[in-house]
Amino acid sequence: MKNPNFLEKKLGQLAELVRQQSFEELETDMLEIKPVPPDRGSWDKLHESVCAFLNTRGGVLVLGVKEVAERNSPRRYVFTGWTPNNEQNVRQIADHFTDYHGKPVQIEEALPPPQILDFLEGQIAVLFVNELSAERKFVFYRGKARKRLLTGDAEVSPGEIERQEEFKQESIHARELQLVPSTTAQDIDLDKLNDYITHLNQPIKVETIKPDLASAIPFLERKCFLKNGQPTTLGILVCGNHPEDLLHFRCHVHGYVDVPQEVARDKQDLVGNILPLMERSLAYTLRNIQVGVSIDDGGSSRPQYPEGLLRETVNNALAHRDYSIDRQVIIAIKPGMHIEISNPGSFRNNLRIERLDGPIRLRRILPEAKARNPRLADVLRVFRKWEGRGYGMATLVDLCLQNEIDLPYYQLRQDEVSLFLCAGRLLDQRMKRLFQAFDGYIAEKLNGDTLSDPQKVVLAYLIKSEWANELARYTILLTPGNNHSGEVVALERAGLVTLHDASSANYPIYIAARELMRTDYRSELRAMFGLRFDALDPLSKQVLDVVYRFNHFSKARFVSAKLASFSLWPDHGSEGDIKAFDAFYRRVRSSFNRLEQRRFVRRSEGRKGYLLDDDGAGECLKPPTKR
Repeated sequence: MKNPNFLEKKLGQLAELVRQQSFEELETDMLEIKPVPPDRGSWDKLHESVCAFLNTRGGVLVLGVKEVAERNSPRRYVFTGWTPNNEQNVRQIADHFTDYHGKPVQIEEALPPPQILDFLEGQIAVLFVNELSAERKFVFYRGKARKRLLTGDAEVSPGEIERQEEFKQESIHARELQLVPSTTAQDIDLDKLNDYITHLNQPIKVETIKPDLASAIPFLERKCFLKNGQPTTLGILVCGNHPEDLLHFRCHVHGYVDVPQEVARDKQDLVGNILPLMERSLAYTLRNIQVGVSIDDGGSSRPQYPEGLLRETVNNALAHRDYSIDRQVIIAIKPGMHIEISNPGSFRNNLRIERLDGPIRLRRILPEAKARNPRLADVLRVFRKWEGRGYGMATLVDLCLQNEIDLPYYQLRQDEVSLFLCAGRLLDQRMKRLFQAFDGYIAEKLNGDTLSDPQKVVLAYLIKSEWANELARYTILLTPGNNHSGEVVALERAGLVTLHDASSANYPIYIAARELMRTDYRSELRAMFGLRFDALDPLSKQVLDVVYRFNHFSKARFVSAKLASFSLWPDHGSEGDIKAFDAFYRRVRSSFNRLEQRRFVRRSEGRKGYLLDDDGAGECLKPPTKR
C-alpha cells in the first residue's frame, strides 16, 4: 500500500465495527473485504477482484470478514475468520490468469506471500496484489479482463482492450530502448546496477547481486538495459557512468524562479542518472516554493503545494518525457502563482478531446494509464518513484476536488507539454462570489436547498475548466472513476450541469448550466434602456451586467459597489494587487454614481446596494417631449 499505516488503520476500524455489529464503508479502490469462500468452487469473485487489482493499480484483499445485509436488520460486518485449510487455494491464485490470446501468464512477482494476522478472537488473511507494468496488461480471468472502479470491479471494455494491445505493440519499439551511440557494456556502473537489484529483491529475492559486469550481461539484456551488448537509453538513465556525456539534455532538469522585473533567481541545471535526478529536482522545487503557517495544525509550516503532489509531478515528468528529443525538462516557479513543469513530448491523439468549432470550446485530457516509457516505468516502480494508472492526473483531480489546490491545466507546444500547478484553492473567493450572485437561481433548481461543499467544488471544477479551455488551456476530464460521481448525478438532476454533445458512453463530458456561465446581459439591458444603454462607456456596461445578474439570480437582489468590483476584478487585474484593486474600486464606485444620476440604477431601500432603476428604464419608452 502507498501509506504503510493505511492497512493498520483500516483493520482497527473494521474490528471496532465488528464488535459494534455495525457498518461503515471501508472499501476503496485499493481495499476489498471478503469472507473466505466456503468451497473451492466459490473463489470466482475473489479471483475477479485480484484480476481487477492487477489491471488497475494494485490493492489489498482482507479475507475473513463478510458484510451482512438482512431485510429486517441494518447492514453490519460479521467476523468469519481464516482457517489453514484454505492455504492451497491462495497459493494457486496466480495460476488462474491468461493474456489477451488465452495463454497462461506468469504473475507470481505481483502476488507477494499473504500475511496471516490475529484479529479479534481468531485470524484473518491479507492478500497483497501489485499492479502489473503497462506492457503486461490486461490479464484475463475466464476470458474477461476486469479493472477496479471506486469500490467495485468492472469489466474492461473491448475498446480499452484494443487500445491497450496497440500500445503494447508500440512499446516494443519504445524510444527509451534506443541504443546510445559510441557506448559499450563498460559504460554501465556495477554499483548502481546492484543498487537496483537490491530494491528489486524487496520483498522477495528474485535476482542475485552481480560480482562483475560479465556475469550481469544476461540480466542487463533481459531488462533491456543492453541490446546486443550495447547500452540503451534506459540502461544509461538507470545505471550508466557519466550520463550527461552520453545522453546530453535527456538527463538534464533546468530550474529557475520567475520573479517579475528581476533576473531569474536560483537558476540551476540538475544533471545525472534518473533516480538522483528526481530527488534533486524535488528538493529544488520544495526549496523554492512559499511556505505558510497552518492554524489548524498548531502553527506548523505548510507548503503552498502538498509535497506528495510535487513528488509525483516531478517524477512523472521524467517518467513520461519523450527520450527521443534531446531537450531538458524545465521547472519554472512563479512564487504565489504557479509551478510550470515542461517536458519534451506530446499527448497521444486519443487522449485529447478537442471541440473548437462550437459555442462551447473543449480542450480536455483523458487520464489514461499508458506509460510512454513502459520499461522505465517498471524500473521506477521498483524504487517507488512511479505509481502508474495515470495516477499523477488522478492525484491532481483529487487534490483539486479536496480544495487543496486550484485548477491544474496543461499547455501544448511544439514537442512539449507544460503542466501548471496553480497556487490557491479551487473554491476561491471568485467562485464563492459567483455562487452568491446565483444563490437564488441555485435554490430554485434545488427546490429550496443549497449546494453542499462537494457539489460546490465539482461545479467550480467544471466552470473553471471551461474558462481555461477558452484560453487554449487543457484540463483533465472528470471521469466516472473519480469520487465525485454522486455529486454530478445530483447536479445533473437539478439542471445545474448537463452533458456536452461531444460526450460518449465511456467518457461523459459535463458542463455547467449555461445560465451560470453567462456574463453578458446586454440584449436584456438594451431592451430595458434603449439607445441610452449603447451610449454608456464599457465599464458602465459591465457594471450593469453585474447588477442585472444579482437582481435576477441572487436572493438578495441588490449588489454593492464593492461586491461588483470584486466580481469584475478578475477581468481587469491580478489577485493580490491591493493597490491596483483600490484604484479600480474607486472607478466602479464613480460609475455607480453616474449610473444613479442618469437613472440606470437606484439604491435599495434600507440596504447598502443597488438595483436596476425600473422607472429609469421606462424613460426610453416615453414619447419624445414636444417643444
